[in-house]
Amino acid sequence: MSQLIEVPKNLDHASDEESRKFEKVNTHIHESSQDASFWVANEIVQLIRQRQKQGKNAVLGLATGSTPIKVYDYLVKFHKEEGLSFKNVITFNLDEYYPMQPDSIHSYVRFMNEHLFDHIDIKEKNIHIPDGTLDKEDVRDFCQAFEEKIEKVGGIDIQVLGIGRTGHIGFNEPGSSLKSKTRLVRLDRVTRLDAASDFFGLENVPTKAITMGVGTIMAAKKIILMAWGEGKSSVIEQSVEGQISESVPATFLQHHDNCDFILDTAAASSLTRVKTPWLVSECDWNDKLIKKAVLWLSEKLNKAILKLTNEHYNEYGMGSLVAEVGSAEHINLKVFNDLQRTITGWPGGKPNTDDSQRPERRDPYPKRSLIFSPHPDDDVISMGGTLLRLVDQGHEVHVAYQTSGNIAVFDDEVIRFLDFATDVQEDNQELEDKLKEVRKFLSSKSPGQVDSPEIQQIKGLIRKGEALAACRYCGVEEKNAHFQNLPFYETGTVKKKPHSEEDIKITYDLLNEIKPHQIFAAGDLSDPHGTHRVCLQIIYEALDRLVKDKVEWIKDCYFWLYRGAWQEWDIADMEMAVPIGPMDMERKKNAIFKHQSQKDAAMFPGNDEREFWQRAEQRNKETAKKYNQLGMAEYEAIEGFVRYNFM
Repeated sequence: MSQLIEVPKNLDHASDEESRKFEKVNTHIHESSQDASFWVANEIVQLIRQRQKQGKNAVLGLATGSTPIKVYDYLVKFHKEEGLSFKNVITFNLDEYYPMQPDSIHSYVRFMNEHLFDHIDIKEKNIHIPDGTLDKEDVRDFCQAFEEKIEKVGGIDIQVLGIGRTGHIGFNEPGSSLKSKTRLVRLDRVTRLDAASDFFGLENVPTKAITMGVGTIMAAKKIILMAWGEGKSSVIEQSVEGQISESVPATFLQHHDNCDFILDTAAASSLTRVKTPWLVSECDWNDKLIKKAVLWLSEKLNKAILKLTNEHYNEYGMGSLVAEVGSAEHINLKVFNDLQRTITGWPGGKPNTDDSQRPERRDPYPKRSLIFSPHPDDDVISMGGTLLRLVDQGHEVHVAYQTSGNIAVFDDEVIRFLDFATDVQEDNQELEDKLKEVRKFLSSKSPGQVDSPEIQQIKGLIRKGEALAACRYCGVEEKNAHFQNLPFYETGTVKKKPHSEEDIKITYDLLNEIKPHQIFAAGDLSDPHGTHRVCLQIIYEALDRLVKDKVEWIKDCYFWLYRGAWQEWDIADMEMAVPIGPMDMERKKNAIFKHQSQKDAAMFPGNDEREFWQRAEQRNKETAKKYNQLGMAEYEAIEGFVRYNFM
């Protein structure tokens, strides 16, 4: 069979059974979600082609959400570029919100049409999706008929699943029975919180859904569960290595004799063989793994690094490390010194000093520092203390706001600003007419409906003004604030366009204009569909071109990755840790407060209902606490960075 791309590298070693001894489900770890998605698509394609040769149908159970999108992209590509027909394919979708109209932007009918069905030659009569338009008294009969249709076609051959943070599969929430069938269910609050961004607010998320049952899923001949990103790592560890429990429905899959968990490296990061490989087999010790193991042991025993003994190492499966490297004292001192060298109060480098043991070089001084901020507030939320330090220490700081952030502004903010403008310019008929027009549109706007171009522009201007206010507060000159408004973002909806040549060119030109000595960017690579990931990919591609074009300045540029509002780097991965004192922590919070449209209640809070400044403060203080527990000096807070080598 010809292939669209080279088959991606699977990071598993099938023969290494010892390393999988805690795993109760077949798990396959791939380098990226894209590689993993191709693997899944290829499994489906092989089934379809095999059944075509046999003159039989292939029956697929399909999932929605962000996880399977790339799988569907590959299936469409197989159809268009390799002539794969779907005429022998019958599909049953896992679930649908209830109530839900099929033409709603939130409907899974619309999702499946946009991502798959409209682009392939599947027969309409072969598509089965739970009906969200039914009267409640008709739902039970529909669910029974849905089950009978699955049985009539011989059952599901491959069932594709994602997994929720609660461990739900389909919409089978904690408490679901192993034998449950297709039915109407009430959604868990965590599930609704996770969906809130798609619905522009928790209050707009339906409280019910129609879902295949756990028993229906378990009846499939083969099950493929996919998970991407660190946000899923904990529930994956529970599902793969934990006890079977109704509180984590995905653990029921341990009963299935043909089930594969397909993971990217981030989603697999909490599995024992990845997180603590020394507990399952002999390790090939290198500096990175030694550091990771020592920090883990220190945290496990609640002892500072320098207090660990040979007996501690032996007790926790690291006797081979002591035998290979030397005494515990030797290992402890090496890791302690490595960790201490990550801490610096000079994120731009300290002039007139020995920089051989520092994360940033001293020269040139001052530096041109370019901070990429995916949204207009990520700079101050994620690295506000470091930004302030760079300004205070005399560096020329630039901030590139990659997107307008306009969809994250509440409609009432638009009214408020137009009211202000109308009051300032009394008797301005044009403004008064515009305000009436905007009020009329917003009064009839449905949740998630795309704003008019004019309203999108106003919302973008609101966020631009807030970003400029934060820059002024931090001491960044307004001329050094660059509003890129990358085109991929400007859809007016949560769903974005793929990034394009225009996005890359805008970024390439800005980099070449500023010629920074250091770059900071959001390193949330594990997010499979978010703005941060796309923004970082654009930077990577622009840098690749600059390297190929052999521009001179890039040879002397360091690239540092920070983390967004959701999580922090593991200390074992941090290569620069910038302490933040109490006064600078207050200054950082004040800079975040300048983003007033995101204050008190953010449009997209994610799974954490706290305000962004609260998350940032807690995260930074927690990092400092961990450093202190490892035996480092006690700081108020710390921001962490990982260096990316792009040359």
